[in-house]
Amino acid sequence: MRRLLTLAVTIAALASGLVAFMASPAYADTVCSRTDPATGLCLIWVEVPGTPGEPGDPGDDGPKDTGSGQACYWDGTSQGITDPPPGPVPCTSEYGYWSNSYHCYIQLLDPQPAADDPAWQGHEPGDGAVYQCYQPQSELLIHIWSADPPPNSGSGPTPREVAQLAVEDMELTAINIGIAPRAEDGSIGLVGMPVWMWAADPDSHTWGPNTASASAGGITVTATARVHQITWDMGDGTTVTCTSAGTPYKAAFGNAKSPDCGHVYTTSSASEPEDRFTVTATSDWVIEWEGAGQTGTIRLNGLVREAQIAVGEAQVLVQ
Repeated sequence: MRRLLTLAVTIAALASGLVAFMASPAYADTVCSRTDPATGLCLIWVEVPGTPGEPGDPGDDGPKDTGSGQACYWDGTSQGITDPPPGPVPCTSEYGYWSNSYHCYIQLLDPQPAADDPAWQGHEPGDGAVYQCYQPQSELLIHIWSADPPPNSGSGPTPREVAQLAVEDMELTAINIGIAPRAEDGSIGLVGMPVWMWAADPDSHTWGPNTASASAGGITVTATARVHQITWDMGDGTTVTCTSAGTPYKAAFGNAKSPDCGHVYTTSSASEPEDRFTVTATSDWVIEWEGAGQTGTIRLNGLVREAQIAVGEAQVLVQ
């Protein structure tokens, strides 16, 4: 059963091949297309952007999305084999299909061994089957008995898909908006006066870093997420891109401009609904994952929160 959060799929379902993930072309642009207005949590994953720059300048696109990674990998460390090091391998070869669990290529023996062959491990022919397990890294060839066909890792999850399970556990949300002046506080700004924006009380869920691990299909992946930048839509047709959490405003700052994330309105909000501009802050996350002898990057955008700001014009009286 699918929960509302698209990434909310169980590891068991993933391992059994019951989960249909997005086709790989969508990997390069992962965006949260809808956000819970109360919590800022992402409800549906869909597409994404890019890196730093000064406020108002988005800079370059930053770390690129690296795709899905390979589902089949060699890791002989459990057998004390460190050369070659862990890394991806072809999922099929002349020796059969690759199994991450057995660390070898699997092929059903045909014909099956005689009933008294030790490979049956005390089982009767027909009770399970005997398979060839070939490990090209160590040139090891053995026969194994198994009640069911050993898992085919080529049909299992990719490292990226396992990383997405880890991301789900992080419960990433949009930032809590800090903005001065703020209409909800009864404050009114003025045309030409500085506005300050920041991430209020940033933590691992709203700003990062946030680290989690997940396992499925013989793959364990650890992912770490950090906010790359916040794009502020100021409601007046302009956007401001900030690569830091911003600086919280204090009365002692007076009419100074924010050192890292600010804006100056050139028009009042009098013509807007309820005489207010709607300010939208969109979080752009970079998630780095590591596992199955591979590393990769996921870009996640679209976690959004809104705030209101009222901007008026100063009236000058001349006598």
